Amino acid sequence: MSSTRSLHSLNIENINPHVREAQYGVRGELAQRSEKYRAQLKKGHPPTPPEESLPFDQVISANIGNPQQLDQKPITFFRQVLSLVEYPPLLENEQVLRDSLGYKQDVIDRAKWLLGEVKSVGAYSASQGAPGIRESVARYIEKRDGYLSDAANIFLSAGASSGVNTLMNVICASPQTGILVPIPQYPLYTATLAVLNARLVPYYLEESKAWGTNLKTIKESYQKAKSEGADVRAIVVINPGNPTGASLSAEDVRSILDFAAEEKLVILADEVYQTNVFIGKFTSFKKGLRDLQKEVPGKYDNLEVASLNSISKGMVGECGHRGGYFELTGFDQKVAEQIYKFVSIMLCPPVIGQCLVEMAVNPPKEGDPSYPLYKKEYDAIAEGLRARANALYEQFEKMEGVDCQSPQGSMYLFPTIHLPQKAIEAAKKEGRKPDNFYCSHLLDATGICVVPGSDFGQKEGTLHFRTTFLAPGTEWVGKITEFHKEFMDEYRD
Repeated sequence: MSSTRSLHSLNIENINPHVREAQYGVRGELAQRSEKYRAQLKKGHPPTPPEESLPFDQVISANIGNPQQLDQKPITFFRQVLSLVEYPPLLENEQVLRDSLGYKQDVIDRAKWLLGEVKSVGAYSASQGAPGIRESVARYIEKRDGYLSDAANIFLSAGASSGVNTLMNVICASPQTGILVPIPQYPLYTATLAVLNARLVPYYLEESKAWGTNLKTIKESYQKAKSEGADVRAIVVINPGNPTGASLSAEDVRSILDFAAEEKLVILADEVYQTNVFIGKFTSFKKGLRDLQKEVPGKYDNLEVASLNSISKGMVGECGHRGGYFELTGFDQKVAEQIYKFVSIMLCPPVIGQCLVEMAVNPPKEGDPSYPLYKKEYDAIAEGLRARANALYEQFEKMEGVDCQSPQGSMYLFPTIHLPQKAIEAAKKEGRKPDNFYCSHLLDATGICVVPGSDFGQKEGTLHFRTTFLAPGTEWVGKITEFHKEFMDEYRD
């Protein structure tokens, strides 16, 4: 048998096997196919042979929380300030800015202040982030929680994902290192653990209880992993939830803190959707910890919490500018020094993203010239998200074989789908999981890209998909309803 030697040094068999094994379905095969459809539509009709005409005229990327791709408008104050820090010569004629271009004085003042902190957005900053911007983040946290925050414990980052990567790299010391991760979960966590060759310790959320946490389930997962030799070091909590949209109560937050204190676990609190709460009130893990420390002095003093936030979500939605931060609470100083060393290897987070972080945590206040427009834009985005979430939920409630929890927060719904046996058998013939089969057919028929629940993890025997409710209008929702009816009729037992 002849064999041909590879012409390349690298091939799929000799690259890092942990990279090869990592999965990130949010931008996986269906997302890539949707981008091919988008490119095909841009070429216009009729299509160039051998391409066939598509049965839709636009692609709706409901697979990822990318607000501005789905026509969410940027906040005027943020973008006006950015225009000035990107091109400081505009500040040489403030009168033109004010009288001819509609820039308010607080826009000009903020741009000058930011330039004073970073000098130029084209220059590196301190590896931990610009000190003045970290001070603004600390003041925001103090106002939110009612407890002191030290800028020395705040690390600016290229979105929350960068912060997760940093913390996971520091925590995961060996293949035996285990991290408790909620299922369903955002695939960033499982993918990162795979790349680091560390161990996923899954704990399942309770769908029947609005995707809440179940402490008994968490403890069982922890004990099982320990009995199998895992060195379980941390627990990830996503609040509000992704992909579920669930918002944890203050009691849930306290119970997880109590468990982590008992077992000496680090809490990784992914709180990037903290302003996207429709039901109840957001409670940060930092506040929950400080409340417990106040009530029971001494017991929780050594509990470590790393809290993450981002400018990609909320009403800001500036995903492409890659800005975020994490705050360390209760960490050993020598560990914090190693975290600093790790982030310094990447030099610094994007400086323009740092500027946006500062504005997001310190927006115009009542009495400022830009406040009326800022509040109008912010409230319109918030109300639009709520209205679209409820409209999508109401449609799911009407669809055969679909069950969905009412919208609580974040940017997603995660409905259960009950598919006919014929559809499940057809999926098997195609080598697909049933929910992937459903989502694949949805994309091909409507141009709407959603993510199969199997890409997030789900209890055996259940099927789901995740969709954002970011896309404007309701016409696309009607397309899902129409597709679902036709799909169910086609595969009806």
